Amino acid sequence: MDKKLQRYGLMTLAVFVMAVGDYFFLFPNQFCFGGVTGLSTIAAQLLPVTASEFNAVANLILLLAAFVFVGRAFAMTTAFASVVLSALLMVFESLFPLANPLTDQPMLEFILAVSLPSAGSALLFHLGASSGGTDIPAMILKKYAHLQNIGVALFWIDLVMVALAAFVFDLQSILYSAVGLAVKTFLIDDIIGSISMCKSVMVVCEDAGPVCDYVTRTLGRGATVSRAKGAYTGMEQSIVFTTLTRRQAGQLRLYIRQNALPAFITMSSTVDVFGRGFSSV
Repeated sequence: MDKKLQRYGLMTLAVFVMAVGDYFFLFPNQFCFGGVTGLSTIAAQLLPVTASEFNAVANLILLLAAFVFVGRAFAMTTAFASVVLSALLMVFESLFPLANPLTDQPMLEFILAVSLPSAGSALLFHLGASSGGTDIPAMILKKYAHLQNIGVALFWIDLVMVALAAFVFDLQSILYSAVGLAVKTFLIDDIIGSISMCKSVMVVCEDAGPVCDYVTRTLGRGATVSRAKGAYTGMEQSIVFTTLTRRQAGQLRLYIRQNALPAFITMSSTVDVFGRGFSSV
């Protein structure tokens, strides 16, 4: 139950960050980086609706597609995030009506309009959810077209939105939107990679017992031990292989240092880790 509450708490935080970026920096500047928020910006210029109202209706339609094509678990968490996002946008619209950009610094607002929603989307993807919108067709593409990169799927879908914006907004907005789409594509994947990054650890030591006990009992991870012979000394050694989170890797390194264990350690960063205790296969 605690993990579930923590998950939904993180989802709410991610959606709040997205809503701030969309409402205060993306909508007023007429940036269109794709997605339903970008389409909402276009619709607000052409139809007698606000961007927040169009966003809510479009997300509802796409949520139905998520239930059909992606699965109930993903659709449920996405429904939660989508409802919270739509509600936050409407609250912001009611409390902080904006007729013009928040500041007179378009580059600063451009950076925030890209980085805040990208960070929120990346965290949601990491939690196995999304904010709805074109994230849903992107997940459908990833599932059925077997794409390894969610950013690639998002790019092609969002590119259509940017192309539509070319018929509505001025040249400056279009140029900002094109650059923003490119940056957003790479930023989401980079943030996801950073969040899910783990450490592959190899410990060479004479006695593997203390290291294995700490890894298995204190850190709650598995390990593999193999025997080896030093090329220079010819001495028999043990090699312990394990995969840990970045925090756990730091704990293991500190444990070995504090206990003055004679060991040689290498750690390498890895993103795709599947199996018990990590992502499901």
